[in-house]
Amino acid sequence: MTMPAESQVSWFRDVGLADRPHVGGKGGSLGELHRAGIPVPPGFVVRTRAFERFLELLERESPVRASVEALDAENLDAITACSKDIRRRVENAALPQDVIEQITSAYTELCNEDDLAVAVRSSATTEDADDASFAGLQDTYLWIISAERMVDRVRSCWASLYSVESISYRRRRGFPEQSVAMAVVVQKMVNARTSGVMFTRSPITGDRSVIAIEAAWGLGSAVVGGEVTPDRWIVNKITGEITTRDISDKCVQHLPAAAGGIDVLPVPAELRRTACLDDDELQSLRTIARQVERHYGRAQDVEWAIDRQTGQLLLLQSRAETVWAAKDPEPAARPEANPHAHVLTIFGGRR
Repeated sequence: MTMPAESQVSWFRDVGLADRPHVGGKGGSLGELHRAGIPVPPGFVVRTRAFERFLELLERESPVRASVEALDAENLDAITACSKDIRRRVENAALPQDVIEQITSAYTELCNEDDLAVAVRSSATTEDADDASFAGLQDTYLWIISAERMVDRVRSCWASLYSVESISYRRRRGFPEQSVAMAVVVQKMVNARTSGVMFTRSPITGDRSVIAIEAAWGLGSAVVGGEVTPDRWIVNKITGEITTRDISDKCVQHLPAAAGGIDVLPVPAELRRTACLDDDELQSLRTIARQVERHYGRAQDVEWAIDRQTGQLLLLQSRAETVWAAKDPEPAARPEANPHAHVLTIFGGRR
């Protein structure tokens, strides 16, 4: 499908990191991964142009960006009131008809005219920057079924740009509101048997010679939201030696609900203390982690999933690691004698 010149939509194959001002951090990253030959679930991005047009209609009624910029970063009550008002306005406003038509058409093409499940994910232009991380400050919606619900969730993602947390972060960092916009990623859901995250350097010591992996049964929202204690491994990046195996009691998992959305269900007793990855899968993760790091030329923080039906490993997001990067160009940490020192205890607040 060829999009018109003034399209509100871009497919992953047509964008990369250089397009972040138009497709946001997440959209640019997914396009970059796709173009690098790294497997990601197929999808498209509702470009910032659609958000800007929508916001322009709201601004005709009363200010949005100026209202946010006038806020004192320390006045939580004022931020909360402003957030509530703007989010209400966004959620209740109608989308321009041509925007609805274009994103509905793209959804139909993505799903081959069936109402398949998609993830609708916020992709702000300010997120995943080299000097700041907005991860978790905007919303993601999983297992959305039907074009109508997808359109509603695009609007909800736009509204989440004005959450209390997101506004507060921008005011503290002094981001000008004119440079802040929201794209939205729409991509096929992975019915994941196992999902997780990995760092291509130790998140604790900064050691570049290891990969830290955390995983649990089901969809990755349970891991990134901190609702389950994941299994943890430390793998030598070069040799593939698995130096740490920490298998947890994984009591719950996130699974797709029949009518859409996510169910939180107990893990079967026989799987609770069973490793959710085997050694071959760990080595596949190591291989793709090295490929992603080589492509970007710096350490990465990666979300991934293994498809329940096909066993395929797919990447859901890759962003630059920021904690240790901020400390460079200090000398990189030497290999840690105690491999457990690399294990991150909590992965939370990521979307």
